[in-house]
Amino acid sequence: MNVKVQKRIAADILGCGVNRIWINPEEKDRVSMAITRGDIKKLIRDGVIKKRPEISVSRARARVLHEKKKMGRRRGHGSRKGKKTSKIGKKRRWINTIRPLRRELKALREEKKLEPGSYRRLYRMAGSGAFRSVSYMKTYIEEHGYAKR
Repeated sequence: MNVKVQKRIAADILGCGVNRIWINPEEKDRVSMAITRGDIKKLIRDGVIKKRPEISVSRARARVLHEKKKMGRRRGHGSRKGKKTSKIGKKRRWINTIRPLRRELKALREEKKLEPGSYRRLYRMAGSGAFRSVSYMKTYIEEHGYAKR
């Protein structure tokens, strides 16, 4: 009782692969007698031939993880992979550096501790990445004599 051809025809009719076709084992002799597409369609209507559901990877666990990450969980040191910049990007790090520098320069200018020319020079240096922090910039100002008494 070879039902290979019937399986192929049923797969074509149901629009799926041959491996997803289920044939009732008790009705195998009836299926082997079916030779036309019409016969196969009748067997499908009778429930002798069925299409098995697709087997796929469940996304339930992935959804739970996603929810937890949205809540801020699973972001500790043990969960991190990659470079230092994998959690805080290069641009955010730059912003966190440059804003305090510019704020400090502005404050020094308003307190008349910097001349306009030296302010502009230091501002350009800050923008080009010459200082890594406010304290480094202050030591540079002291060493090069930009600060007025």
